[in-house]
Amino acid sequence: MRWSPLARSEYRTVLTSKGAWILALLVVLWGFRPTYAGWDAVGRNITIGYVQIGVDLFLPIGALLLSYQSLINERTTGSIKFLLGLPLTRTQILLGKTGGRFVGVGTAAVAATLVLAAIGLIEHGTFALLPFLGTLVATLLFAGVMVAIGVFVSTVARRTVTAATGVFAYFLATVFWSRIVTSLYTAVTGVPVDPYDAPASGPLFLALRLTPDGAYNVLTNWFLGVGNSTELFHIVYTKLEPGVSVNAFVVEAAFDGGGPWYLHPALSLVVLLVWVVVPVALARRAFTRGDAL
Repeated sequence: MRWSPLARSEYRTVLTSKGAWILALLVVLWGFRPTYAGWDAVGRNITIGYVQIGVDLFLPIGALLLSYQSLINERTTGSIKFLLGLPLTRTQILLGKTGGRFVGVGTAAVAATLVLAAIGLIEHGTFALLPFLGTLVATLLFAGVMVAIGVFVSTVARRTVTAATGVFAYFLATVFWSRIVTSLYTAVTGVPVDPYDAPASGPLFLALRLTPDGAYNVLTNWFLGVGNSTELFHIVYTKLEPGVSVNAFVVEAAFDGGGPWYLHPALSLVVLLVWVVVPVALARRAFTRGDAL
């Protein structure tokens, strides 16, 4: 692949930056949260839950911050002219940028995951290997999504401040996604949504899991076997406990029989893949057809 030298350069750029290792450290420090609810939910597999907790909060932030300047920085410094002078097509340049940043961010994410696994192994003993490997793969896919979004923002924005604004807007949308979805659902259907006693609406629950972090949590909760929800694993477990009322949307709590087929947790893998493919395709279209300078 002719773009592999560019990808290696991007990979080195990420791994030699402080940001990648700060990301890994934050995932470990935030993720390691022993709780009675977590232990009751999954036992020794709480180690895998540590990964979910740390990744859910910090991986999107870190991956976007390590990716959103990948191309716009080339424009602002003028080095884009040198890049375009290489014997590479614009598509190959974009693939090199995206692939290199993904490997760099993915390496930091894997390092954090392995550290959490080692801590959990020491603290709690052995855990289930297959759910751990599934969570590791889901984490890498999640990292790929966030890098794809970051490179897309960097491709379409003309100024660093515009790209930063786009990243901030994404964060706001994901943080308030549940509120946005429930408000729209109520406005369209006229049915008020109480997360303590959510209506058994397939479209409502589907919309809640269309964000990358929501899909990631659904997938990893499936691996952990705690329930079908975009919430963190210990919250899902608590929600399903008899006589407990928790502000959370959990399929098993709202539906008899597990809900409609399109809420199956495995389909969250499709959601994550779409979040990889669409931003990369849009970034390629903008970069190959627009003014790269």
